Amino acid sequence: MIALTIFVLAIFLGFELIAKVPPTLHTPLMSGANAISGVTLVGALSCAYFANWPTVANVLGALAVATATVNVVGGFMVTDRMLGMFAGKKKK
Repeated sequence: MIALTIFVLAIFLGFELIAKVPPTLHTPLMSGANAISGVTLVGALSCAYFANWPTVANVLGALAVATATVNVVGGFMVTDRMLGMFAGKKKK
């Protein structure tokens, strides 16, 4: 019950924090946060390895690896696009 309470409070806190961020900072903050999802990849792999129920852990681990990979790749793509906007026009 305590874990559920902390989870619900984290949802509300996260929503309030993101709502207060100015639009000009959304892209840099989100690209950095998406890159942190690499930690999720390591955590999912270790949880799947050390689990008591291997089948459930493998399914959830595969799901976590897939979604974290999409998040990491998306974060790098957004960062590359953002940096491309500031690079300026190339001369022909």
